[in-house]
Amino acid sequence: MRHGKKINHLSRKSAHRKAMLSNMATSLIVHKRITTTLAKAKALRVYVEPLITRSKDDTTHSRRVVFSHLQSKDAVTQLFRDVSSKVAERPGGYTRIIKLGQRLGDNAEMAMIELVDFNVNLLGEKSAAKAKGTRRGRRGGKKAGEDVVAVSAPEVKTAKSDGKKEEPVAPAEPEAIAQAEDVEEVTGTVEDSEPVAEATEPEAETPEPEEETKA
Repeated sequence: MRHGKKINHLSRKSAHRKAMLSNMATSLIVHKRITTTLAKAKALRVYVEPLITRSKDDTTHSRRVVFSHLQSKDAVTQLFRDVSSKVAERPGGYTRIIKLGQRLGDNAEMAMIELVDFNVNLLGEKSAAKAKGTRRGRRGGKKAGEDVVAVSAPEVKTAKSDGKKEEPVAPAEPEAIAQAEDVEEVTGTVEDSEPVAEATEPEAETPEPEEETKA
């Protein structure tokens, strides 16, 4: 019985279990992502993450300790050369487990385990979300790194009136503009023609004053 024991023996003897985890850790370091059952993925995470932490200290002793677990020179080289530089700033949590559903046949629960810092798609989404900058500033203030740009108000034509305030002139409609152009054309033809003699009325004759009769 388990009785609170945290180690999952995976129904294998100790030597078989260690060899299997060593091979899976080597595959994970080389390929950066593997698919296995959920129980094996959880056991592999506990096995491989201490080795990744040790790779941050690139010494001969660390390389020998890691090689005693992996038994693969290629995996040790990639771990200390490529993986350690990626996880240098990460304080643990180097792997991610994603469930994939049930396997056909024995209905075992499958999962994918991968190195977090080598998933290009998720890293691209996070960087885009950071660049978006949706955090709002204080009321009446401006966001960090944002310059204030003066926006000039649109000019409004005004008509002056005698002793009155200037009032905005509403823009003319296209139909009214067309009618005004027609009127200007007609008036232009009349002005260009010869002036017409105006009819003048004869001046009314003023009656001459009669001579005063002598009394």
